[in-house]
Amino acid sequence: MYFINTPPADVPSCRRILMTVDAVGGVWTYALDLAKALESQGMEFVFAVMGPKPSDLQRMEVESLGHVVMEEGPYLLEWMDHPWRDVAAAGDWLLRLESRYRPDIVHLNGYVHAHLSWSVPVLVVAHSCVFSWWLAVKRQWPPSERNVYREQVMKGLAAADRVVAPSQAMRAALFECYGPLSSSQVIYNGRPSGDFMPQPKESFVFSMGRVWDEAKNIRLLMRAAAERPFPCVIAGDAADWHDRPESWPATRLVGHQSSAQVKNWLSRAAIYALPARYEPFGLSILEAALSGCAPIVGDIPSLREIWGDAATYVDPDDAVQLASLVCSLLANPAAREIQARRARERALRYRIETTAAAYASLYRELRAKGRSYPHEPARLGKEGRSPINSGVL
Repeated sequence: MYFINTPPADVPSCRRILMTVDAVGGVWTYALDLAKALESQGMEFVFAVMGPKPSDLQRMEVESLGHVVMEEGPYLLEWMDHPWRDVAAAGDWLLRLESRYRPDIVHLNGYVHAHLSWSVPVLVVAHSCVFSWWLAVKRQWPPSERNVYREQVMKGLAAADRVVAPSQAMRAALFECYGPLSSSQVIYNGRPSGDFMPQPKESFVFSMGRVWDEAKNIRLLMRAAAERPFPCVIAGDAADWHDRPESWPATRLVGHQSSAQVKNWLSRAAIYALPARYEPFGLSILEAALSGCAPIVGDIPSLREIWGDAATYVDPDDAVQLASLVCSLLANPAAREIQARRARERALRYRIETTAAAYASLYRELRAKGRSYPHEPARLGKEGRSPINSGVL
């Protein structure tokens, strides 16, 4: 399927969205869910995919949709190491896509490309960022070699017609790391609630994510299971993690799982544990709550905001506390079921239909206002270096 270059005159006021996407982690799920939910409003999407190549399954997901086109660019993402030559080339590619597809809105799931010479309004969605990640996980500013990233993100945020964060906590983190935002709002993420259904529960804990990821902090769960053994299943990439499986006898590492396999684990697990140090929203927790799991999550501002009294909170540095909380819930099915029911009721606030309605309204608002960024944007130089002098924070 392909789009013609010139939309008919009688189309809806906001018909076509050019959206940057990466195929790793939650952004892919977010983009696909949003595009599906907005099909009924007559919207078409061009996914400009950068970073690691989509899998065959991901390509099939897009090909099954009649209103989404995928373009792939072989460019590093802006948060990766030494990305600036690729970021500059990706900017040229994105502007060519704008010229070809003539979107009504550019929706960036990143920051830096907002200061390109776009002819239509630009929306930046702040799913996460290097500096807020570093402050939450390392509890210090990143090293000075990341200053170019910060400068480029600041330029992108200043150039955006609107900045959206998935939580108030993430919006506050942007302010802390990059300064005041001229126009911003919060739109909570959502998932299709009908895709996740509780089943009779089994007495085990489930978690998912990259085992080595310090932000997800899954290793704390493994330490807790070693402290006071309880059945624990962890799905996700452990390829770069060097501890031997026999070091964690209570933990079953099942590796990468398909979407159907994840849904099966979630439907059966009594508890979902993610003692995260950094999680601007947490789609996996939402999926778990919709599946009837009792959630135990890191005691951080974003998760307190999202889940209120519907989750159990744990100090992300305290394996003993986590072990105690897990064992207490496993030993008390009645209390666990109350917690799970409360979490599912809370999760139903975060429906994809609500998220999509908020984005549709925002797209139309931005389209009506037009592009507001008044300056010719600075571009990365031919050698991929930032035009801004990078100083130490």
